[in-house]
Amino acid sequence: MKFDNILTELNGFGKFQLKLALLLVIPRITLPFHFLANNFIAANTPHHCDTSSLDDGGIFKNLSQAERLVVSIPMQEDGTLSSCQMYSEPQYHLLFNSSNITELPTVPCQNGWVYDHSTFISTLATDWDLVCDYRSANKVTATIYFMGVMTGAVLFGYLSDRFGRKRMLLVSYITALIFGYASAFSYNFAMFAVLRFCTGVGICGLSLIPPVLCIEWMDIKTRATVSILMSLDWSLGTCALPGIAYLVRDWRYLITTITSPLILAIATWWWIPESARWLISNGKVQSAHFYLSKCAQMNGREQFMADLKPEDLSNVIIVENENRRYSYLDLFRTPRMRRIALITSTLWFGMACTYYGISLNIAGFGVDIYLTQLIFGISEVPAKLFVFFTLNKTGRRLNQAGSLLITGLCILINMFIPSDKGPIRTAVAALGKMFAEAAFTTAYLYTTELYPTVMRQNGLGFCSFMARVGVSVAPLIMVLDEVWYHLPSTIFSLVAFVCGLVTLGLSETNNARLPETIEDVEQIRRRSIPPSEEKTPQYV
Repeated sequence: MKFDNILTELNGFGKFQLKLALLLVIPRITLPFHFLANNFIAANTPHHCDTSSLDDGGIFKNLSQAERLVVSIPMQEDGTLSSCQMYSEPQYHLLFNSSNITELPTVPCQNGWVYDHSTFISTLATDWDLVCDYRSANKVTATIYFMGVMTGAVLFGYLSDRFGRKRMLLVSYITALIFGYASAFSYNFAMFAVLRFCTGVGICGLSLIPPVLCIEWMDIKTRATVSILMSLDWSLGTCALPGIAYLVRDWRYLITTITSPLILAIATWWWIPESARWLISNGKVQSAHFYLSKCAQMNGREQFMADLKPEDLSNVIIVENENRRYSYLDLFRTPRMRRIALITSTLWFGMACTYYGISLNIAGFGVDIYLTQLIFGISEVPAKLFVFFTLNKTGRRLNQAGSLLITGLCILINMFIPSDKGPIRTAVAALGKMFAEAAFTTAYLYTTELYPTVMRQNGLGFCSFMARVGVSVAPLIMVLDEVWYHLPSTIFSLVAFVCGLVTLGLSETNNARLPETIEDVEQIRRRSIPPSEEKTPQYV
């Protein structure tokens, strides 16, 4: 008897599974909050030089604020005040004649900056003057955070296969909560960067562990449905973030607010079961029997477990050596595992790079920052519906490749839309983000189905690591607009196209049992299962 047969007998989509999915949604609501928070906490608000150093106690003192700006701050070509330059001395003649200002001597800001607080009370830029020459430090905050997430992917991917899903989930909760709150009390940028990095490490566990834990408790028929429904927590969080950021406009209070759901997550952790698949594959059949009995009791299938003894579970998942400890090296030791690892890691890199290339540029589409974020969040709901109706019909592979190719096409089209067409640019970008989210939704399920139980968290951890490399690179690519305005969009679209085509090299996993061991992946090939045999799909 296979483990999927046991789940079928226990009702693989009963009250037990629904309770598990709901408990795992609580912490995951913080994921989009933290992943996209940089749009608000590091927002670059309008600013200009502080001109108080030009006050000579004479004419300047008697001028109105508007007149002071005229004589002290040069105008840019678009009619706005220069953000980083000021006149070396007051140019009083500009009050009467402002036609010739090209030869007037200017200097960098001498006494700091004055910020417009109408949109944000405070941001990293306003608190620590991360503007002008220090503008790159403000932009790199997203990269620092995602480098932490990248590190967390390596740690939690390995440790979850080593010590179990449930135990490492608690470590993730506590780490993210402590460092999330601590970062809100940073007194300089260096301290914030370190604490934000550590927050990313903890948050990554919330991204990696719940999808695997949830899918390992679901039967074959409902894996796709539950995976898609569970991913709605990201979309709901993305929609809620602009509302929270609009109400909480101080970056310190905003970080505290978006971290707080983890308190409830820690309180509900006790009711989360360990993965019975993982327990059996590690020889812990007594614990696996305990959780399977809990599942049977809640789903009304007690009689089946009464006839199934703990020792019977030893033959459900046959592992050559129960004491063997798998590592990331095992992803590359055998041919088929190596192929899966290389293609899926490339897929995740390109998928994340393009997704965040759009998501982290919400100020670049000519529409209010809060409204743009809300539009992007709402656009993800149709993406879930699209995947929901197509994933089982067209399969994982075509959905994965097609969504990435359409994402790249939307980015490419946006390059040819004039910058003054803000609403149109936002609409096309939202469409691209919709299909990028469809790619992410598919990838979590597809990747989980490709890797065996003994290496599932390692595999997903490696893919997540590569995704965070892509996310870390995305803000740096965006800086290339100073070289050529369309260069970032060109790179993002090419990455999406290439990764979409590479994905076609993966095998289909629709209606297949989850592989349990590396031997399952290497020695057996999957065949498509007709609908009449869905209850007993197999590898041959």
